[in-house]
Amino acid sequence: MLNDKEKDKYNRQIIITNFSLDGQERLKTSKVLVIGLGGLGSSAAYYLACAGIGYLGILDKDKVELSNLNRQILHQETNVGESKTKSASQKLSKLNQDIKIKEYNITLTNDNSEKILSNFDFIVEASDNFETKFLVNDTCVKLGIPFVIGGVYQFEGQMMTVMPGKTACYRCVSKEIPEIGSYPTTSEGGVMGTIAGLFGVIEANEAIKYIVFRDIDQLLTNKMLYIDMKYNTFEIFRIERDNQCVTCS
Repeated sequence: MLNDKEKDKYNRQIIITNFSLDGQERLKTSKVLVIGLGGLGSSAAYYLACAGIGYLGILDKDKVELSNLNRQILHQETNVGESKTKSASQKLSKLNQDIKIKEYNITLTNDNSEKILSNFDFIVEASDNFETKFLVNDTCVKLGIPFVIGGVYQFEGQMMTVMPGKTACYRCVSKEIPEIGSYPTTSEGGVMGTIAGLFGVIEANEAIKYIVFRDIDQLLTNKMLYIDMKYNTFEIFRIERDNQCVTCS
């Protein structure tokens, strides 16, 4: 399935132990959706495109703002005012001409989430709000689609991977959507571009590992990764699946 150009392009991945041509071909035939093209989503989409994901969906309703550019690496000053999906698609198409990119310049809602997410094999949740995170969790669990979900603030970030029906889901950790105003946002407290980029890369890596190896034990399942780059603290917390969870029990 891989042509000579692709074999050369992805050589450094193909020669990894247990990756091989079969793993690269699985990436080529896979469909991954990145929800949110901010700090996490930009770096996640960038590395998924580099890795050779055959069909890459990108979803975001926002337009590029100047204050985005400390962390959202798919956008440039010349893109300010453009839709993030258009800006991202232009960069990703130049980065890898052999992949297909599907733009969703929309807001994910209860009405459209199942229709959109059902087209993909894996979801990268990289939004900046809890409403979208809970919606993605509930929809993916319902449809049985594996996903990774993460968030960052200042120098800190946390993330987990969910295999519906097999592992703890996001609601096992956070039961309900926090009330607006009860938590700090990056627009209020700020965020370092480095922590956003780091977590976006880890999210992309989880997607790649799932597609290539399909080994739950190698993923951040039933775990929460927490990193504080200000103090160089890296921790993994064990998560138990909640038998009373309203979504996955």
